[in-house]
Amino acid sequence: MLRNNKGFFLLELLLSLSALIMLSLFLLPLLMELRGQSIKLEIENRTRQIMYEELQAKLIENQTFVNYTLRQNRVEYKIIWKDSRVAGQMEVCVKVERNAFLPQTEICGLLE
Repeated sequence: MLRNNKGFFLLELLLSLSALIMLSLFLLPLLMELRGQSIKLEIENRTRQIMYEELQAKLIENQTFVNYTLRQNRVEYKIIWKDSRVAGQMEVCVKVERNAFLPQTEICGLLE
């Protein structure tokens, strides 16, 4: 009688759905954490790239030291020039303020 049935049993359907729900409950937080780490790494890399570009521009073009804000991909990067602890050297810091979606990031480098 059951061998001629071409459909699924209710029990089989419930077991497969519960297995799918268990897998999704386990993998969803991992995927969210992975996405957050990916965004953080992307922002840190872009911050470091902006700092090196700023240092190279000052070394090559010998421009004045001006603080300004740069906005790229809905992220605000603040470029801040200040005197370093070493006499006669300037330091550039690129900072991303913390908000609901982005972590706070600050990377500094010396102009030698």
